[in-house]
Amino acid sequence: MKSANFLVAFALFAFASSFVSAYDPSPLQDFCVAINDTKNGVFVNGKFCKDPKLVVANDFFFSGLDEPRNTSNAVGSVVTLVSVEQLLGLNTLGVSLARIDFAPYGGLNPPHTHPRGTEILIVQEGTLYVGFVSSNQDKNRLFTKVLNKGDVFVFPIGMIHFQLNIGKTPAVAFSAFSTQNPGTITIADALFGSNPTINPDVLTKAFMLDKNVVKYLQSHF
Repeated sequence: MKSANFLVAFALFAFASSFVSAYDPSPLQDFCVAINDTKNGVFVNGKFCKDPKLVVANDFFFSGLDEPRNTSNAVGSVVTLVSVEQLLGLNTLGVSLARIDFAPYGGLNPPHTHPRGTEILIVQEGTLYVGFVSSNQDKNRLFTKVLNKGDVFVFPIGMIHFQLNIGKTPAVAFSAFSTQNPGTITIADALFGSNPTINPDVLTKAFMLDKNVVKYLQSHF
């Protein structure tokens, strides 16, 4: 059963490769495994490349996405990202992957955005309420859907989006991205937990809140 679940997840990962040419430059060689020691590397894009003669199978391998994560935190979710930072063989290939674990009764992947890639998500277990908000030019329309096991939803690049577990049991989803490094900006963290903090006058006016409320929120991020 576990192997069947992973076949579905990796089929999703493979599907994301159709986005490659849109955002990440195509490689000009068979592969370009990232290397942190640049002494013997060649820079292409994103990361220095390992000498192809030194590349081994483990450069393209990552293990552990079958293991449930501990969701005992403030939001009740954990994202396990497999980007070029975790899997160096992804360099220049234009894809990455994540496992998302949700606690029952309201585990939330809070509103956030990926500035460098489109996300396609498939539910492996549980029931999720998901959605994204379009741009100001589109009058910030909200697109939502309730997803069950096997359902798929796409979050366009740059759109603010979220996932909420509305079921009584833990939920698990896998996401694929159209980039080796999608980046994540969690809206609440960025606005109320920035370093240094944003002047409370800015957030007070933007959110039409009392300044004391803004300061309270900033103290919690």
